[in-house]
Amino acid sequence: MRLRADFWVAAYLRRCAQEGAFAVLRRRGAPEAGAIFVKIDRLDGFAALFGPAPQSEVMDGHERLFARLHRDPWIDPAEADQKLARQIHFDPDVWIVETEDRQGRCFLDVAE
Repeated sequence: MRLRADFWVAAYLRRCAQEGAFAVLRRRGAPEAGAIFVKIDRLDGFAALFGPAPQSEVMDGHERLFARLHRDPWIDPAEADQKLARQIHFDPDVWIVETEDRQGRCFLDVAE
């Protein structure tokens, strides 16, 4: 059984706080199973955006696996916001977490 999205997000926010990164819930989605997107802002004009990895990438033992949603390692924060706007238009039940961390740490299980 998969952990509810609202529980996962609450735990992720606590993890960021414990690691010294500032994270906020920017959009609340469906509590049980909404897709979760995480924007990492390095505060230097660069950001990264992570979303659910394709099901073919999900491995045993991973509660949620994420994938970078752009080709380059870092993109402009405005470009990340545009991608999020398209996701919201496609699925209004998404969760969006925004993290500010000068080191660019994401604290996610990321598909390679």
